Amino acid sequence: MLSLSTKDIQLKQSAADKQEAIKAIAAGLEQQGLVETGYVNGMLDREAQNSTFLGNGIAIPHGTTDTRGLVKETGVRVHHFPQGVNWGDSKTVYLAIGIAAKSDEHLGILKQLTKVLSADGVEDKLKTSDSAEGLIAILNGEAQLEADFDESYVQLAFPATDLVQLTAVAAGLVKNHQSASNETVADAIASGATHLGQGLWIAKSHKDVSRTALSFVTPTEPFEEAGSPVKGLLFVAACNGAHVNNMNYLAQLLFKNQAGKLFNAAADQVVTLLTEEALEGNTEVFKIRNPHGLHARPGAMLVSVAKKFNSNILVANLNGEGKAVNAKSLMKVIALGVKQGHELQFTAQGDDADEALAAIGQAIADGLGEGK
Repeated sequence: MLSLSTKDIQLKQSAADKQEAIKAIAAGLEQQGLVETGYVNGMLDREAQNSTFLGNGIAIPHGTTDTRGLVKETGVRVHHFPQGVNWGDSKTVYLAIGIAAKSDEHLGILKQLTKVLSADGVEDKLKTSDSAEGLIAILNGEAQLEADFDESYVQLAFPATDLVQLTAVAAGLVKNHQSASNETVADAIASGATHLGQGLWIAKSHKDVSRTALSFVTPTEPFEEAGSPVKGLLFVAACNGAHVNNMNYLAQLLFKNQAGKLFNAAADQVVTLLTEEALEGNTEVFKIRNPHGLHARPGAMLVSVAKKFNSNILVANLNGEGKAVNAKSLMKVIALGVKQGHELQFTAQGDDADEALAAIGQAIADGLGEGK
């Protein structure tokens, strides 16, 4: 898909404003032989139509559909601005990724980049990065920003009768993925588990952990430990802060007194509960008809409509991974990789949920600023 090399990265750049930054990036794309002279005008026109600022200190300047004919080869040019560039509306950009794309392949590039760049804490990592190799590692997703956790880290109905057994199994799941060692397992058992309430326990270790990962285990039959029920145990093996979001989702379940959902869920549902935002509200499905899908401009229009309402709004691409994200975050919306014909499921919760869904549906029907 996207293969970055050090020649694509320009460190320690500075610019008086975003127009100057875009011109420099366009010149870099031209020097690399990716675009012909004049592509810069399309990049400036695109910026004038709608800001390419995504959030987290990142912008993705690119040309208009009218200037695609000037693209010789799909690629990117990355400029790092450690002091930041004023991108308008009090937004500061530390990393600008200039994109040259010959067709809808830019959606794949955007999906790859935004999936990585939407992770919490990435802005600070980008600001402080001092090497092209370090930036490439972040952009390629090689720098861990999210905890490892999928169905293979979940063991349901294990025949355990005490917490030591549950902890050993949970830590062993992480070890089996080569993210930890025997020392990790021993430390988890020695440290013991803590009751979080509602029958949920947590164990953790940071010893000899190579990648942050979670695991979850339930016993065949609930039992008691020190007078408290044991219905399930979450194990956290951490060597960085990649698990913070998962802990926030866990906190939401506990606060809503909904930890029981974890004990009654299938393995894939357990993962969903601890890795995705969730809402219980009104739901509608709309089909995207834009010829080039949800690139920056229609994506920004969709987000702008969602932001007009107080309700919490999530959106999932039913033709993609199906993961629900915040519909008011441009970066997360673009990361869905929505193409023409894809169906989006919106869930809204709040006093103006019905109005929000109606407005979103109308905006999509109207073409999100690109005509019907």
